[in-house]
Amino acid sequence: MKSAVIVFPGSNRERDAAAALTEIAGRAPQMVWHRDTSLPDVDLIVIPGGFSYGDYLRTGAIAAHSPIMAEVKRAGARGVHVLGICNGFQILTEAGLLPGVLLRNAALKFVCREVGLKVETSNSPFTRAYNAGQVLRVPVAHGDGNYFADDATVKRLEDADRIAFRYEALNGEATERVNPNGSRAGIAGVLDASRRTLGLMPHPENAIEPLLGSTDGRGLFTSLVQTLS
Repeated sequence: MKSAVIVFPGSNRERDAAAALTEIAGRAPQMVWHRDTSLPDVDLIVIPGGFSYGDYLRTGAIAAHSPIMAEVKRAGARGVHVLGICNGFQILTEAGLLPGVLLRNAALKFVCREVGLKVETSNSPFTRAYNAGQVLRVPVAHGDGNYFADDATVKRLEDADRIAFRYEALNGEATERVNPNGSRAGIAGVLDASRRTLGLMPHPENAIEPLLGSTDGRGLFTSLVQTLS
């Protein structure tokens, strides 16, 4: 599987994403600067977490108009898989590649902790190594992870099995801690209509080694390797 990681000014998880891809795919990704106007020949594009452009205007709003994003859109249209994690999810919604928007967390506080993440569908290139209903332990770190979409959009996503992940309780977790940001319907990750683009707020790239407290994120990258190799 050949991959690329897009780097924006303010990205801070690009090395984490690269480490996860190298570990699980056995091949280091190419790092692509946001001002580049071409992409290498790859199977997967990852837009990592961070604070692109310092989150000025609105999270992901400026990055969505960076020169490389025009190429990301073209690549996605011809069948390249796209994964947006945290700030990457925000960028994908701002660029119109995924429905909805990420708002300020409901408590108006930055949240950084492990959450329960329920796999809603195994019918995607990103989740095929999981079982639907499986609950993962994965960290989040964001101030703007409150996913919002109108009723019609949420119904469309549910009807088309395009909600990839929802927040779920870990063992013994208090109910008020389950949804860390107030996200609509507990949505933590969504797929586009082609099922080749996924955006999610939690960080699977930070849950691949026992030393990090969880290896539950490995399945996402394993799924991609199984699909694209």
